[in-house]
Amino acid sequence: MGKAKGQKGKKITLKTAKSSIRISFDGGRRLDLSKMGITTFPKCILKLADVDELDLSRNMLKKIPSSIQKFQKLRWLDLHSNQLEELPKAIGTLQNLFYLNICNNKLTTKNLPEELNLLKNLRILNLGLNCLDSIPTSLGALKELKEIGLFDNALTTIPNSVKKLPKLKKLNAKRNPFPDSTEEEHVDSIKRIEMLYLVQEKDLCCSCLKMCQDERDKLNNLKNMTPSPSKKPSFPLLLTPNSSAKENQEEWRLR
Repeated sequence: MGKAKGQKGKKITLKTAKSSIRISFDGGRRLDLSKMGITTFPKCILKLADVDELDLSRNMLKKIPSSIQKFQKLRWLDLHSNQLEELPKAIGTLQNLFYLNICNNKLTTKNLPEELNLLKNLRILNLGLNCLDSIPTSLGALKELKEIGLFDNALTTIPNSVKKLPKLKKLNAKRNPFPDSTEEEHVDSIKRIEMLYLVQEKDLCCSCLKMCQDERDKLNNLKNMTPSPSKKPSFPLLLTPNSSAKENQEEWRLR
């Protein structure tokens, strides 16, 4: 009975919170309350709402209150490895946010607020290890997004609005039940072509035409060759960062 639903986690005081402020690598102020046994969002940290980064990862939080909107300077928010079942609509007011990690929680598609699409400066979004069965097409509004993690969910498809985001360089959608296994391979190896010019053969000079034909012949020869089995290195013991991973959270941070 010691672990009943009403069990209280560690009490965070303002003094404790102040002593947990660190200076990040780029000079910003980071409030690091990770691995503190917190079960409810500590109201006292609202008095420290001028921090640039907030780390509440690896706790037991089930809910983030709408008062998160007081952190208007926030650029970096880490909530991974909690027990979150929903996010507040107010998260859409954090217009300076460029990094949001909500990996390894209990989020469902229904409880992802549509207001996520208001985070116009977001560069990195991690939604991996949740209970998502679909991705809202509205996330296609995040035009600055460079990396998105969707791994270990229950996705059967990914909307084109997300796959075709203009600045997207990395989309990790591994270990989802896609009906077509090639979709996962496609989205994990997104490559961008800056500009493509198409011309007719008659518009090329002799030397350019010959160069193009030679390159085409090389490609055809490669296609006809029997591919050798892939020998990609396997690292089965390297898992997604969570509560059982590296002790030093700083080493996991994307710089």
